[in-house]
Amino acid sequence: MPRAGTVSSAEGVVAGAPRRWLGLEGLVLLAGALIAFGALGQPWWLVPAAILAPDIAMSGYLAGTRPGAHLYNLTHATLLPAVMLGAGYWQADRLVMALALVWLAHIGLDRLLGTGLKYNDRFTHTHLGDRPDARDHLDRVPAAARPRRGSR
Repeated sequence: MPRAGTVSSAEGVVAGAPRRWLGLEGLVLLAGALIAFGALGQPWWLVPAAILAPDIAMSGYLAGTRPGAHLYNLTHATLLPAVMLGAGYWQADRLVMALALVWLAHIGLDRLLGTGLKYNDRFTHTHLGDRPDARDHLDRVPAAARPRRGSR
């Protein structure tokens, strides 16, 4: 049974056709953001230089799963980069718009790859499914094949 404030692995997970639509939506966001980036005339080296910047938010997990999930979700939802894009447009700042578009491309790529927004019980539990980490795989390994404590 999940702790208070958490959900089970299956609860709240998008599956079937809606999940495929979200993947397609991610592809469209990725492609659209990169096409718009190209139209701004900014140097393409900005894309590989900044594409993983939103993942710095994973460092929030050092403070625990709850603050980690909140920080991760804040940087992996479209709200902040959309506001940044609007502010860049309002100020006619092509670099700000370009960085916002790279951020949106990152979010689109994550959705396309099936990485969703996080629940606060563990890093691997997202709205697009549960991606077990390496420790979970030990449950499926026969006891005789598991590494023993203290052995090398």
